[in-house]
Amino acid sequence: MEGQTSWQFHPTSHHQSRVAEFEPVREDSDNHDEDALVSLDAILPDDLLEKVLSCLPIASIIRSSSVCKRWYGAVHSGWHSWAKMPPQKPWYFMFTCSDDAVSGYVYDPSLRKWYGFDFPCFERSNWSVSASGGLVCLMDGENRSRIFVCNPITRDRKRLRDAPGGKTPDYTALAMSVDRSAHSYTVALAKCKQAPQDYCQWGLSIHIYESGTRSWATLFSEVLVGWRGGDECVICDGVLYYLIYSTGVLRNVEPRHCLAMYDLSARPSRTSLMQMAIPVPCSLTCGRLMNLKDRLVMVGGIGKHDRPGIIKGIGIWELHNREWRGVTRMPQKFFQGFGEFDDVFASGGADDLIYIQSFGSPALLTFDVTQRVWRWSAKSPVSKRFPLQLFTGFCFEPRLAIAS
Repeated sequence: MEGQTSWQFHPTSHHQSRVAEFEPVREDSDNHDEDALVSLDAILPDDLLEKVLSCLPIASIIRSSSVCKRWYGAVHSGWHSWAKMPPQKPWYFMFTCSDDAVSGYVYDPSLRKWYGFDFPCFERSNWSVSASGGLVCLMDGENRSRIFVCNPITRDRKRLRDAPGGKTPDYTALAMSVDRSAHSYTVALAKCKQAPQDYCQWGLSIHIYESGTRSWATLFSEVLVGWRGGDECVICDGVLYYLIYSTGVLRNVEPRHCLAMYDLSARPSRTSLMQMAIPVPCSLTCGRLMNLKDRLVMVGGIGKHDRPGIIKGIGIWELHNREWRGVTRMPQKFFQGFGEFDDVFASGGADDLIYIQSFGSPALLTFDVTQRVWRWSAKSPVSKRFPLQLFTGFCFEPRLAIAS
């Protein structure tokens, strides 16, 4: 397909993983340039070659492995250099919602290119996903105790021990946090189930997996009255933030959503989550939480006052000392660009970049928090084949030197 790149995967000896290899579909070779590369390569020692390569974007590093055998070896063995690389801009993986095996396209904002991509472990589109520091955590939508952690670039993956709390709770939220300095990660799982024959009460439990101990611990459980859990949480600066929803049965319709917090370092066991809950700034739809450099940011649709299920715009907020501050609102020209935009859209972010995508369209919009710039991505290679076709996606940070 024009303007895109296909990825091919080849085994390597590093952690029994497979680094993604790809060849561009439309690039002509130039013998003169190849001779220049070989001449330069002849005078570069191995450590300097790895340092030079480490300054490139991830996609360029992978492509460089096809230059010659020596460069192929440098890409697949230069793990010390890759560990010192600065963070890359997050990529966005877009796919079609279906019951079939998941494959889609990944967008690289640094090069503004799309690549065909088969995501490891991702068997169906109803899986829940959380990403941090180069790793992606995936939870089976049918068996919510079945969880994997993988590096989608190196193809390294691991299935965790089955999580406690039951396989089929009514609502489950997944969050992941990577500690690069400690070479470890934490997976948080919030499960919520309605009490039998009681529409007011919902049992909520929080479970934590530590990669160091390779085991789960149930940290907290509480019965919520008039509120229920949802499917959105994130770990930010050691705190688990969790969106909870009003059931409306106790006339607590406003606010419809609240933000609950649980300190993973202090791990309190007797404090009610509702005592620390923070109302959301407006009537919200499709609320998404994200960790942008240890700053808690929320993206959501702004509901109309008389019809809160219909949105009149999309806003971005940041939490400061239990107070929401508006970052920006999507300009109307971009909001209208989605076509028939309703209250259903996907969003995600990392570093300083936020992605927003309508479920009804493969168009992808980005917002740079630092530069405060809205921008469409390069045109997606995904095409809409029938009116009710749905699309979704999530972002992750591409890294070479991290394993599950």
